[in-house]
Amino acid sequence: MAKYFDVHPDNPQARAIRQVVDIVKSDGLIAYPTDSCFALGCRMGNKDGLDRIREIRHLDDRHHFTLMCRDFAQLGQFVQINNASFRLVKASTPGPYTFILPATKEVPRRLLHPKKKTVGARIPDHLVAQAILEELGEPLVSSTLLLPGEEEPMTMGWEIKETLDHQLDAVVDSGEGSTEPTTVVDLSDGEPEILRVGAGDPARFE
Repeated sequence: MAKYFDVHPDNPQARAIRQVVDIVKSDGLIAYPTDSCFALGCRMGNKDGLDRIREIRHLDDRHHFTLMCRDFAQLGQFVQINNASFRLVKASTPGPYTFILPATKEVPRRLLHPKKKTVGARIPDHLVAQAILEELGEPLVSSTLLLPGEEEPMTMGWEIKETLDHQLDAVVDSGEGSTEPTTVVDLSDGEPEILRVGAGDPARFE
């Protein structure tokens, strides 16, 4: 059964955040809030966690996982960014954007798109997500919590707990989530290509 953490959205309780991070470090899988939708998240080295995300969402090996990063410095450790992309990413973070970029050698191969060797990366503008990332000290491998056959992600923590109780180790709830996922921008070829229009304004990449 998943542990349920009711976390204050503006002032996350340090004890609860530590307990959530302990679960992540013990190779647990969590559902947590972001500045777009709820996401599923696990440690980068957690192969079982990745398999569980794939199973919950019915994903194939071409799915781009996202590295949820604390800040720009951390993001730069895991993806390669040229000067033009650097300015675009810097100007748009933190915020509801996911960038597809070539991965560095720090990123486990199983996270990469099999042909392109790319990975998603983003910096959330959300206090609870940031508190988890700060305490964890490494990116969370994440994927939008959108269940197979559903048009929209689940927005309520209790509903996620009820539905996925035996597939998750923890649910972090800090109030109702959004139904709008991030705007996804592919920067892997140097020129921005908008793959999905979501919560972030795509105009700056056009």
